[in-house]
Amino acid sequence: MKKTVIIQASSKSNGNTNRVINYLNSNNSFDVIDLKTKNIGVFEYDFSNANDDFIPVMEEVINNYDTIVFATPVYWYTMSATLKIFFDRLSDLLKYKKDLGRLLRGKNMAMISNSGANDRRNGFEMPFIESAKYLGMNYLGSAHAWFTEDGNDIHPDARVKINEFRNILATKNFKDVLTR
Repeated sequence: MKKTVIIQASSKSNGNTNRVINYLNSNNSFDVIDLKTKNIGVFEYDFSNANDDFIPVMEEVINNYDTIVFATPVYWYTMSATLKIFFDRLSDLLKYKKDLGRLLRGKNMAMISNSGANDRRNGFEMPFIESAKYLGMNYLGSAHAWFTEDGNDIHPDARVKINEFRNILATKNFKDVLTR
């Protein structure tokens, strides 16, 4: 069983977020779930989306992984709509699938974001930190990646941040390390 899964939450399966994931996962230590390939509807109070892919994805994640890394581009100063919908659906685990939701307690959460420049704003990380806290998860931290001016490659300074982040994910004693 692999301990870490990266949940890719971009509107483009092979875009910059995927490039960052591939760099982070260059040693193939992590599994990747691409939300673009899943049918996950918005949260509905009547749980009318109960038969889409959300619950099966969460069962797979909860049953097979200790650490969940959310990978998102920065869209309009926040996480992607794909990831926001996924986060909203966590409410399913607090309402009608409580037993499954309780299994998130004690697991780890982290986040990696990317944009064209090193311009992630303060506060971007707050939904991840607070969601982890609310769900009883350990928040390990985050990294932000950006690209060279021509957009063809991950910026060398961002590569350093991603390498540090990879080391944190590989570390057994998470309490001793946090990223920023």
